[in-house]
Amino acid sequence: MFDRFNRKIDYLRISVTDRCNLRCIYCMPAEGIPLIRHEDILSYEKIVEVVREAVKLGIRKVRITGGEPLVRKGVTHLVEMISGIEGIQDLGLTTNGILLETFAADLAKAGLKRINISLDTTDPEKFKTITRGGDIQSVFRGIEAAKKAGLSPVKINCVVHKSSSEPDALQVKEFCNKNGLEVRFIHEMDLESGCFTVVEGGNGGNCKSCNRLRLTADGMIKPCLFSNLSFSIRELGIREALVKAIELKPEKGTVNTLNRFNNIGG
Repeated sequence: MFDRFNRKIDYLRISVTDRCNLRCIYCMPAEGIPLIRHEDILSYEKIVEVVREAVKLGIRKVRITGGEPLVRKGVTHLVEMISGIEGIQDLGLTTNGILLETFAADLAKAGLKRINISLDTTDPEKFKTITRGGDIQSVFRGIEAAKKAGLSPVKINCVVHKSSSEPDALQVKEFCNKNGLEVRFIHEMDLESGCFTVVEGGNGGNCKSCNRLRLTADGMIKPCLFSNLSFSIRELGIREALVKAIELKPEKGTVNTLNRFNNIGG
């Protein structure tokens, strides 16, 4: 299905939880933020219903996000259900990597094709500071487990402040080159001020070619990361929410004052 700016909308990003096992300094305050009530979070069965309806409208690519998707119990089963839907050609997942060593093999067996792992530095102490306590060795083990499981490509998402020439970014790039990984540099974004740029090494942030919709963990279809527009699958029904999101998808991003990265999936 094409939107009013003749962009083919074929990509759905699904946030399965707003919970996370890290507290990255650019994502949320140290004390955390108010969380979605458990009873308001979509069941896996409802998420699968959304994907099936989205496929009828032309969605071919799905990415599972969070928060941190691997903290939600049974996420491997969701991967298995989505991978079995006829019409899905590409199924990926974005993770901080902390729990990936445990899940990589099962995710691959369930039908996951590719994975993106967040890594903003290769320095253990800096990593601990950025994530407020994270263990970088867990991420390194998760990367190796993903490669061993046959997930390909393994992409690294590296957030930079101003430039991919920053020392930490250069170290991450060197690490990726040595380990057969693809790196994407994501300039630090601000939803409320509308600050974003095109992702280096990826397609994100390029409004002219944006092909994405987003499903939040509490059942809202969002046509744009940097927009307050959202359409409830509970109030409108799944198909109507999807159709409205496509029809009213803005030409370009502006601001988003209603969401945070932990509950919209980045």
